[in-house]
Amino acid sequence: MNKTLTSGNPVFTGWYADPEARIFEGQYWIYPTYSAKYEEQLFFDAFYSDDLVNWTKAERILDSKDFEWAHKAVWAPSPIEINGKYYIYFSANDIQSNEEFGGIGVGVSDRPEGPFRDAIGRPLIDQFHFGAQPIDPHVYQDEDGQVYLYYGGWGHCNVVRLGEDMISLLPFEDGSIYREITPKGYVEGPCMIKRNGQYVFMWAEGGWGGPDYRVAYALADSPIGPFERIDTILQQDPEVATGAGHHGYLQIPGTDEYYIVYHRRPLSETAANHRVVCIDSLEFNEDNTIRPVKISFEGVRARTL
Repeated sequence: MNKTLTSGNPVFTGWYADPEARIFEGQYWIYPTYSAKYEEQLFFDAFYSDDLVNWTKAERILDSKDFEWAHKAVWAPSPIEINGKYYIYFSANDIQSNEEFGGIGVGVSDRPEGPFRDAIGRPLIDQFHFGAQPIDPHVYQDEDGQVYLYYGGWGHCNVVRLGEDMISLLPFEDGSIYREITPKGYVEGPCMIKRNGQYVFMWAEGGWGGPDYRVAYALADSPIGPFERIDTILQQDPEVATGAGHHGYLQIPGTDEYYIVYHRRPLSETAANHRVVCIDSLEFNEDNTIRPVKISFEGVRARTL
């Protein structure tokens, strides 16, 4: 048991990246990519906590052996709870063209710790649309109940609407399935918050293996934009760490208290996959603009739900 007052950064040991963060069943959860060679990225672990300080690992909540089509580069899990079921969206196989098989899959479970099983027996999105590599899904439910899936690499971001069954794609009003929403500077790793009636859209920029990886954001009045880049909010600090990017967030229910959950590379490391998961405060101004995040070694104070 960690008796200290803060989480410390990283918040748990091991090489992990691309964290998505959620509150499920009264606990904090973090779902990251296992950061290793692509051929070794065959599963997901998750971590849960009652207070943001003490974290417990739930091992192999999803294993590629349960998804016959997924054989490497299992990345960027994004879970959601709908009608008592847990759905998790992730990318696999790092496909480089429409001729290769892979893309974004969906798993389902009765519990936040899995095990997640293949919900459809194939990828949900398996083609390049508008130039977007089918990776890095981020699932978001709007206040009206509609669920959106943001995704995309190679400098292009798309959004789709999920059907009520969570395993099908629902057309937009104009009949289209895929909508490109790429803001200037976008590389990968989309993330959405709705605050005070506005949509706060965030994404990763730069190269994931280098020191300049970072997060920028935009504001819009619609979940499909348009999104005009405003500023960088998360980046390296030469005193703390490099390569800070690809994040999720936590909001304390009923409050305006937010935390950013992200990965970064310790100053002692240069290997691309040597990434760790950290938490710091995410603070907004009254007009929904975001204050630059100060990355820290201390992390955040204990906070129970």
